[in-house]
Amino acid sequence: MIASSKAMDSLKAIGLNKYERNLWVALLSRGASTAGELSDISKVPRSRCYDVLESLAARGFIVIQPGKPMKYVSINPKEALERAKKKILEDAHETSEKMGRLAKSDSIRELESLHKVNIKTVMPEDLSGSLKGRYAMMQQVETMLKKAKKSVKLITTEAGLAELLENHGNILKKASESGVKIQLAAPINEKTNEVAKDLSKYAQIRNIEDVEHVEKLLGRLCLVDGEEFILGLTDDVKTHPTQDVSFWTQSSHATSNFIEPMFELVWRSAKPVAK
Repeated sequence: MIASSKAMDSLKAIGLNKYERNLWVALLSRGASTAGELSDISKVPRSRCYDVLESLAARGFIVIQPGKPMKYVSINPKEALERAKKKILEDAHETSEKMGRLAKSDSIRELESLHKVNIKTVMPEDLSGSLKGRYAMMQQVETMLKKAKKSVKLITTEAGLAELLENHGNILKKASESGVKIQLAAPINEKTNEVAKDLSKYAQIRNIEDVEHVEKLLGRLCLVDGEEFILGLTDDVKTHPTQDVSFWTQSSHATSNFIEPMFELVWRSAKPVAK
């Protein structure tokens, strides 16, 4: 193997697939080479080498040298990473601007109309799904909070309390100002006291730190308007954020007949926190 498994794993972590990793490392070991030579070194099929090398070049990892045969030239790895990072930021900025223009166009109104008409025919149990990763969960919570009209009920953890303020504090403030009743149950202690004080400006807060049996229910839960909820299924202390799993549904039956009563049980058992 040209590079260690640790180095290859690091390249995987930044999004390079197996063929990209193998070809880039093979080219770094040669400095400049043809696709045929790189195929032999990397064990990547020659039929795939050309498109993978073009992809690496487009992202800034390598340089293509025209000629017969065509050659590929490596650059310093740190410089390659800087180029690739710059390209990602440029692409993200361009895509963001396109999304902004789409959001203001007639096309989005057409798409919204299409969704509004057809969503009425969907059964509540079909509006359910699992979400992978904490980021996906926080995105869904944000969407739910923005739609809230009457109530928001939350149970969360120490880490979840801090993330709630950081990621959704402004949304909770707007919801509160528009008349949405917000209830939040969480462990309040020396670590979370200051965060709880900030959130108490927008929410009624109760402490589940010392409540008997309640700690066994400790996790992340968000209910909105008695119609939908999202529930964390993994331990946010023991599980890496990318491996978090949560469940979301718009089933008002499950929300009102199971999840809300569970929340009320926790709420009644918890201790009010003074603002």
